[in-house]
Amino acid sequence: MPLVINGEQIEDAVIEHEFGEIKAHHERVGRVSCCERDDEFRSLARDNIIARVLISQKALESTQPPSSEDVDAALTKLMEEHGGEEAFYMNMGITPDQSDLIRENIATSLQVDGYLNEKCPLSEPPNQEDLKAYYEENKEAYMTAPEVRASHIFKSVRMAEDREDMFAELCKVREELKAGADFDATAREHTDKPHDEIDLGWFKRGELMDEFEVMTFSMEVGEVSPVFTTHGSFHIAKVTDKRPARLLAFDEVQDDVADRLRESRREAAIRELVESLKEESVIEEFEEEPQQD
Repeated sequence: MPLVINGEQIEDAVIEHEFGEIKAHHERVGRVSCCERDDEFRSLARDNIIARVLISQKALESTQPPSSEDVDAALTKLMEEHGGEEAFYMNMGITPDQSDLIRENIATSLQVDGYLNEKCPLSEPPNQEDLKAYYEENKEAYMTAPEVRASHIFKSVRMAEDREDMFAELCKVREELKAGADFDATAREHTDKPHDEIDLGWFKRGELMDEFEVMTFSMEVGEVSPVFTTHGSFHIAKVTDKRPARLLAFDEVQDDVADRLRESRREAAIRELVESLKEESVIEEFEEEPQQD
């Protein structure tokens, strides 16, 4: 369903790309599975695109374009952030002969940034009362992630015919461990990893393979896991310690609270700006491609 904003047509593919980015983000943080929130995410994608287009249109209409020197400086900075010119073009998926397009995009971005900085600047630093109120209202943002420390025995399945024998061998090793055998000594005898990789140290969810984390985060301290697999290898894990989530004290995060509060106020100002731009705009949706004049 094509979207037309003040005469500028936005293709379905643009909204679908935004939808994909939103859905992928929520899947990564574990707040959605399959298609249960697709309608919500597609609506959010549409709103995001409308907001960006309205701001860009107004910025290009009402502000001066940046100088060539400013564009050069911004392009140089981007290349440095990507590890140099060659890496920049490779990461962007373009060739140097498309540099004019990059410069055009940078110029637009600088113009939009300038417009937003003028219309929605960061507020003055919040006072202590506001900071503490924001901290109290957003404590979930200042919880540490639960952590687990574990050791493991790793066996690589090099050949398909070795699989059953290896599994049977590790099942016997697990029985020895359950009977009281020292895990570290047993691991040194059986693991295919270097000995200094038996103890994995502390880790949070999202830092190791999902199968390994699902197993270890569901175990108790001192518990030995069943034999389990991850991508062509067998494991036995033992959880050696756990750290539960904890709330960081206000004094530990005061600077971050100030940054987040100022940014949240700016985001609120941008939302108000977008709503005012909508009131003076024509936003249309068509079942089919609109006819071009």
